[in-house]
Amino acid sequence: MSVKSSINSAMLAGAVAAAVSSFAVAAPLSEAEVKAAMDAGKEKCYGVALAGQNDCAAGPGTTCQATSTVDYQGNAWKFVDGGTCTTMELPGGRTGSMEPLSRDIPS
Repeated sequence: MSVKSSINSAMLAGAVAAAVSSFAVAAPLSEAEVKAAMDAGKEKCYGVALAGQNDCAAGPGTTCQATSTVDYQGNAWKFVDGGTCTTMELPGGRTGSMEPLSRDIPS
């Protein structure tokens, strides 16, 4: 096998590994994970996750967990401690919401 062929094979293997790992991160939370979070007193809070750190529901064009593309994306939620969602202070006077928001939605 030539050096060029070895490099191309290594690059292809790396690209495939990266693609597979991104699918694993973007998978929706299982029912058991959601139940465990809710049982631990967590609540879904929209508009508080940083880009790529949402737990789910990142709107059209995304698959789920870790797929938000904008900080504080209004249609993406993250689990937070119960009772803290709407009182969280975020940059620009934003707050979290128990329902999806129409702000900070990527175009």
